Amino acid sequence: MVLEKHESLDAQSRDWNMGLHWGAESLKSLIPGELWAQIQSVQVDPSEPTAEHDSLNFLNAQSGETLATIPVQYFYRLRRYKLRHLLAQGVDIQYGKTMQAIEYSDNGQHATALCDDGRSITARLVVGTDGARSTTRQLLLGSSAGRIHTLPYCATFVQASYTAEQARFLRKFHPLYLAGINPAGYFSFFGLHNAEDPGRPESWTFFFYISWHSTLEEQERTAQWTNAKRLQQVKEFAKTFVDPWKSAFEWLEDDHQVWYMNLTDFDPGSRDHRWDNYGGRVTLAGDAAHAMTYQRGQGLNHSVTDAARLVESIGDFVRGRVSQSEAIAKYESEMISRAGGEVCLSSTNTEMLHNWEKVLSSPVLNSGLRRNKADRAG
Repeated sequence: MVLEKHESLDAQSRDWNMGLHWGAESLKSLIPGELWAQIQSVQVDPSEPTAEHDSLNFLNAQSGETLATIPVQYFYRLRRYKLRHLLAQGVDIQYGKTMQAIEYSDNGQHATALCDDGRSITARLVVGTDGARSTTRQLLLGSSAGRIHTLPYCATFVQASYTAEQARFLRKFHPLYLAGINPAGYFSFFGLHNAEDPGRPESWTFFFYISWHSTLEEQERTAQWTNAKRLQQVKEFAKTFVDPWKSAFEWLEDDHQVWYMNLTDFDPGSRDHRWDNYGGRVTLAGDAAHAMTYQRGQGLNHSVTDAARLVESIGDFVRGRVSQSEAIAKYESEMISRAGGEVCLSSTNTEMLHNWEKVLSSPVLNSGLRRNKADRAG
């Protein structure tokens, strides 16, 4: 059973897309074959077959020079909205349910989730997958230790459609995705978000952002900025960029909706971040366990791998191979080593991508999108 705080899968007005690459086998193992057969349909451009061998190009965003070409196999670019609808098929989802507390039975067998509507649900295992600002994590660690860690970096995201001529121009730089590193200290991404009708460029939606170094003091000082002020700021940044960023921002109306956010992380392997799983009755997965920055494109891959590893562990204790406590401890040890190590690497990568002196030494330009092999000891 899935408890979902929103009233429907479509409750959030903003959609975004994510890259799936080395985690694809984990996702494939978790869903029926007939659902995996539909994975093409949830991509940003369903008509563009996923290439076995592809590359993500990193440009000097001031000069247009190619800094690096990162090879990648089967790079799926998935729309969150459509992926959620695909994965929700056949799943018992209880909408409008926000968990407020967890109680544990005296016999060590069950955990009970207490919801804000007064309902309680008792199960053998509660898994917190409630995002980077996880309530479950704060219940397990306390409000201080369980709080997300704010980094001195911010980003402003845009989704926009253009005239047919403009859309064709913007897409000619790459049909799906492109990254840019600006020597002035900005990082940027530009990609397609929705091309349901490949023959109507005016209906396409593009997804792009610029990120930059921003002290915590600056973040607090600008916290109340209006949408117009956010857009004005990032439009000024874009004037130092080459196309497609320069034109994509320039062509936006001054009241166009943007989404500003600071960058955050949470390392489950850090001091004071190890939670009590109450004998294997509660655990965390996905962003709730290991929120990470997105410039190395690892979040979705680790999250679906968490799910695959957790399914294996649940199978082990359900079949009596090991105790529930041992199974969940094994899951957590592997997950914390694998994804916790990536949290640190991704944050280091973010810092280096915004420092022109360090860019060429950054993990993404040296290791690409491959899974981090330097996992910490469990």
